[in-house]
Parts: sequence; structure tokens; C-alpha cells
Amino acid sequence: MATKVNKKTKYIFITGGVLSSLGKGITSASLGLLLKERGLTVTIMKFDPYINVDTGTMNPKQHGEVYVTDDGAETDLDLGHYERFIQVPVTRQNSVSTGQIYFEVIQRERQGKYLGKTVQVVPHITDEIKRRMTTFDKKFDVVLIELGGTVGDIESMPFLEAARQLSLELGRANTLFIHLTYVPFIKSAGEFKTKPTQHSVRMLMEYGIQPDILVCRCEEDLEKDIKSKIALFCNVDEDAVVLALDAETIYEVPILYSKAKLDDIVVRKLHIQRTVKPSLTEWGKFVQRIKKPKYCVTIGFVGKYVQHQDAYKSILEALCHAGAVNNTHVEVKYIDSEQITTADAAAYAISGTDGIVVAPGFGARGVEGKILAIQYVREHLVPFFGICLGMQCAVIEFARNVCGLTHANSGEFKKVKHNVIDLMPDQRNITNKGGTMRLGSYPCVLKEGTKAFEAYQSHIIRERHRHRYEFNNDFREELESAGLVISGISPDARLVEIIELPHHPWFLGCQFHPEFKSVAVGGHPLFVSFIHAALAYHERTVHHRVLDNNHLLVRNTEEHAEHIGH
Repeated sequence: MATKVNKKTKYIFITGGVLSSLGKGITSASLGLLLKERGLTVTIMKFDPYINVDTGTMNPKQHGEVYVTDDGAETDLDLGHYERFIQVPVTRQNSVSTGQIYFEVIQRERQGKYLGKTVQVVPHITDEIKRRMTTFDKKFDVVLIELGGTVGDIESMPFLEAARQLSLELGRANTLFIHLTYVPFIKSAGEFKTKPTQHSVRMLMEYGIQPDILVCRCEEDLEKDIKSKIALFCNVDEDAVVLALDAETIYEVPILYSKAKLDDIVVRKLHIQRTVKPSLTEWGKFVQRIKKPKYCVTIGFVGKYVQHQDAYKSILEALCHAGAVNNTHVEVKYIDSEQITTADAAAYAISGTDGIVVAPGFGARGVEGKILAIQYVREHLVPFFGICLGMQCAVIEFARNVCGLTHANSGEFKKVKHNVIDLMPDQRNITNKGGTMRLGSYPCVLKEGTKAFEAYQSHIIRERHRHRYEFNNDFREELESAGLVISGISPDARLVEIIELPHHPWFLGCQFHPEFKSVAVGGHPLFVSFIHAALAYHERTVHHRVLDNNHLLVRNTEEHAEHIGH
């Protein structure tokens, strides 16, 4: 089945070979940024080979965080990189899995849409893949399509076949294949080896795809003869062998690709006319503030997946963004909440930090440790930022230790008399787990004179959500009378979105996930404000420590003088 599309829309397919985790997502996002800076409209799609319908029910230890879009899609974490780099919102249409493809085709078959034909991978599965690949036709100048997995994976084959067919239908002037590969350095031989790249390209060509550009990950620069060898044996132009050297920060990658003229090669091969040279001035300043900051703070990161940092990818990137805005390096101290079992353990874990973030999550494991950590920072005036479950734990801690509701808890963990956090009413009859939470962007009304309002400088904001449990309004009056400030609520005043403590340097929890809207260069208002508070705390406590040391020195000097006098 021929796919009718507007041939003015250019399609770039990005594949990976040799091994996984080479950075196709960062390459896609970086190229997207460069093309956008050239004046083109750009979007990026991710086609994942797993059979799950979405990432919502996948284990963060295996798959990393679940990234949520404005329209409520639960997606792969790479979509977060796309938004952070190109700063163009993505939707559920930007994220496609094998599970979604097969689910759609099977539904059509059950409805008789195929008129009794034998339903096959080719053409029915590949036709559905092509239909989704051309979703954004006529809406953007360039559509980058990242094909997940590694060339040779059996589950990726339908995607490659669909890409081959689409390239044939659209014409090579409107499609481009970029293959990301790896060139290892063998220390014992003292040389780089090109055979893995050659075999990877040969395998790609077995699927009928000839790459136009090779992006080679390597630790050091390749000599000209090695690049020439790769070009010759992989049948690509020598200037289309682009090096992807290891960078200090992922945000330096667009600059490196620009220096390697990757965007020039792409524009030339796709015959794109009338573009401008990309200006990366502000981006370069942002990168310099990451690499050579003036200040430094240590943030305690309290969670139960701290050994698997991709589970909190967007939060860590948001801290990096906010640090750069404040010209500050953010050193993250990972704190396993399951290891905090006593007040002393909390004090020990948090010592040396200038603020803590209590991470989101699900389930009772590690929650009591989070509550102990929050109690410590509340009582010792350490800046605190709670996100989703982190906010809920702050409400529980306040109810227990300030309001005297000693057995207060969340209905997610234990049914008690004082469930200050409970299941949202519209979630009570839901049995399916995937895609059924409160998901996506919702408005929030801010209260003037609060830290939240000070950060956003706006009366109404929109943030992304992913949760089933909420602040229980039955306890709102009691907690507010004890000093808790509700600084953000839904427009109908039904849902509590942000809580604060007014007599604390910076103590704020939010039910939504602000990390999903933090972008490079600008950051996110709450994270920027939090790091600013952590920096102030750091300067204040270091100054006090210096004074304490000076007082100790003076006292010791006086004692020494008295000793001599005697």
C-alpha cells in the first residue's frame, strides 16, 4: 500500500548498531536542535520495539523513568531529551511501541476491517508503522524518527522494513538514514577496530537500507585513514563519517556535532534550501555554566531507586538546568530511603547537604525513611523539595509530628483513621493499570505571597501529573490551622497541588511533576528557586562554620596565653 504524503516534509531515520545505549536519543535531540536553529520546524518520534503498549507499567529498574507528555501519554525517557533540547512539546503520537502497532492491527482484524484477508507482518504491520511514521506530514519541515533497539534485534525488523518501504515511496531526496555505531579501541593492540561498524552496516544493508551518514561513537579522535577505511567499506561519503566523541555533558553534544558539520551534511543531502547557520551562543553559555560554574551545592536525593539513576532522569536533568541558571554545580548525594530507619540515620544521611529532594514513586517500600528525612529538614531548616509522593510524605510527616495525628498515613500504604492522603474518587473503580492514572497537563491556581508564586510569577500555571492518590480534603482545615500553607490548588479548589511551610527558608511539595517541563538553558521555576535557596543555605552554614572555627581558634589562643602566664 503506497503511503500518500507531502514530499516537502523530510524524514530522517536514526538507527543504532554494534551495541545498545550508544545515545541515539541524544543524537536525535542534538540534531533536532541544530536543524531548529537553522530555521526549520522539527519534531522527533521514538519507535520502541517492546510489546508493552506503553511504559506506564514497566519496572523503572529495567526501563528508567516514565516520561509524561502534556496530553497524558506515558512514554520512554528519550522523549524527555527531545523536549529538553528542541523545546517543542511532544505528544502521544511521538511515542510508538510494537505493542501499540499490534494492538491496533488486531483490533481492526477483530472488527473485520481486513475483509477476511490473512493478516501478516508485511503488509499489515508495516503499513500501520508507516501510517504512524507519517503522522506529522505537512506539520513540520523535518521529522526525525529514532528506531529503538540495535540492528539485528529480531523485534526491530518490522520497523526497519517499514522505514525501507517509506524511503522507496518518498524518494531518497526526502529521506535520510543516519546509523549510530561504535568504534572500539583495543588497548592490547593499541588501535581502533572498524570491523564492528562494518558488520553493523552490512547487516543494515541486508534489510535493504544503505546509511547516508555514519555517526561513530569513540573515546578519542580517529585518524583520517581510519575514517577513510570506514567510508570505503561502509559505502558512504568520507565527509559523512561523523565522530561522536565522549563529552563532559550531554548538552555539549550539539556543539560537537555542529563543529563536525553534521547539520550541514544533513541539509545538503536532503536538498533543503534557504536555511540559516545555527546560532548556539546562548546554548554555549549554558554549557559553560555547567562545565565551569562559580558555586557548588550538595543536594541529597532521597529515593528507593537511587542505584538506578535513569529512574529519576528528568529530575536529575532539572537539577542540572537549575544549577546552570544559578551558575552552580549541583553535586547529588544519593540517599537510599530504605536505609533511613531512625532519626539518627536521617541526620547522618542528610549531613553535609544543602537541601534535599524527596523523589516520587509508588508503594510503601522506603516511605518511612522519606518521612524521617523530611522531619529532619523541617526541624533543622534545610531546604526541602518534595515531588508527587515526596509531597504526600511531607503532608504525612506534618500531620504526625505537628498536628499530633501520630498514625497518619496514606491510603496507598495502610487504611487508618487519619488517611491524610487517599485515593482520588475517580480512581476507585479502576482495575486496569496502564494509562489510567491522573495523567498529563492540568491547571493550578497559585496563592500570592508564597514561594510558589514568587518562583512562577503567575497566578495560573499548567503542570504534568502522574498519580492516583491526593491530599485528603477532610484534613485540609486541620492541617492549615496548624501552619501548613496550601499555595496551589486546582481551579475548582478540589485538589491540593502545592504545599509550603511559611516560616522555613524553603519547604515546598508539589503533587505534579515539574521536572517534565524543565528545559535546557531556562530550567524550571521551582527547581531554579530551590537551588537558589540551597545556595543561600550553603553560604550561610559555611559562614557559620568559619565563625565557629575562628571562635575556637581565639579561645585556644587565650587558653595558651593563660597557660604560659601560669
